[in-house]
Amino acid sequence: MMLDVAITPSGNLRHDLEAVKRAEQLGFGAVWVSEATHNPFFPLTLAAKETGRILLGTQGALAFPRSPMVTAQIAWDLARQSEGRFVLGLGMQAHTRVEGELSEEWKDPVGRMREYIESLRAIWNTFQTDARLRYRGKYYRFRLMAPFFNPGPITHPAIPVYLAGLNPDISRLAGETCQGLHAPTLHTAAYLHDVVLPAVEAGLQASDRDRSEFALVAPILVISGANEDQRQRAVKTVRERLAFCAAIPECRRIMRQRGWESLAHELIALARKNRWNEMTNAITDEYLAKIAIIAAPADVYSRIREKYDGLADRVCLILHADSIELCEAVAAGRDSQ
Repeated sequence: MMLDVAITPSGNLRHDLEAVKRAEQLGFGAVWVSEATHNPFFPLTLAAKETGRILLGTQGALAFPRSPMVTAQIAWDLARQSEGRFVLGLGMQAHTRVEGELSEEWKDPVGRMREYIESLRAIWNTFQTDARLRYRGKYYRFRLMAPFFNPGPITHPAIPVYLAGLNPDISRLAGETCQGLHAPTLHTAAYLHDVVLPAVEAGLQASDRDRSEFALVAPILVISGANEDQRQRAVKTVRERLAFCAAIPECRRIMRQRGWESLAHELIALARKNRWNEMTNAITDEYLAKIAIIAAPADVYSRIREKYDGLADRVCLILHADSIELCEAVAAGRDSQ
């Protein structure tokens, strides 16, 4: 089981670069950059040049608002710059955000994502081989690649694609067409075992691939700290993150499985009224304990192994305040075992 970290871009590229470099120094396997208030690709442009070992990837970068051609070109440049260490992680986001914030139509997202992935690979093949570009689907069609717009071949053209999603259909699509899946932040061990992994396995069987060819990445929220002040800041951050995730309508399947459907309805209602500050108060200690890893810094890695061994191929620490100290403690726990 590989140990990774995830960062949310701060808007300060130098600050983000230092976080990536420190993660590499501590021996983490990958850094995944999420898309929220800032573009996830920007920090990786510097990191690709100034690191030499660690995998660099996006975690749920928005697919549909970007043309596959635009995404293909960005990924190609990062694969070239990183010498094959870039992983393209794509996501659909919740339909409320896609329609309400991004002004995109929410229609057949799984079918559209399948074509998106097929389009990427058709475009990358043309970049690498100069073969005539011909892709025709229901949602995407590509038939022209002038030499002026073709960036040409690279040393590592087989760019891995990971999906990020909440429902079993996306997990199955990832197993069938991709190299990995980012599990939802809002998950339990039972949800991974009972819902996500069976769907991935069905996709792998459909494409006649082995489980060893696929990586399930589990993002982990951690409540820890060297003192009570740090611990309370972590509690606040994790409560806020979970309240936001649980208010996404697509998360109701996970909430229902744990008997938390009434909480989901409460949070969704508060979010619709823009009462964001009230949502964190609805997250109980019981809920925190089921989702987050809660332990002293020296014990975090052991708790991760207890929960995720046999479930996830990679576990990913979601960084927040006091994250450097936490990363150092988790890395020390890993190295001692």
